[in-house]
Amino acid sequence: MQNQNIDSMKKCFLHECVERPWGRYASTFAMKEFKTKVFVVKPKHRLSLQSHNHRKEMWSIVSGKGVCTVDEKQFAVAEDSFIVIPQGAKHRIENSSAFDDLIISEVQVGTILTEDDIIRYDDDYGRNQ
Repeated sequence: MQNQNIDSMKKCFLHECVERPWGRYASTFAMKEFKTKVFVVKPKHRLSLQSHNHRKEMWSIVSGKGVCTVDEKQFAVAEDSFIVIPQGAKHRIENSSAFDDLIISEVQVGTILTEDDIIRYDDDYGRNQ
């Protein structure tokens, strides 16, 4: 029985790297209602202002510095910062460095953890929902 659990856990580990105009991300672990990712945001780039109807997110800044927006609040973030993004909150993160990548570890919890649950309000790269 224990070997079966280990085998099913191995199937949850992912390492798909997805390129985006702002940088890239890799999904590192996924289960039905839980997913982890690592984001690398290029210098002077930012993610779209977005929200999610079916998940909340937690971000941990691994390295770099930036500016985070959650609803109407903006605040500076740097290594060891931790941000909680409630379900439905408008949010984005921007790399404020001219030279260094901003690296973020993300945990998603919810019922839909796909790109289908992104509502975009503003995007520097002309992407719509």
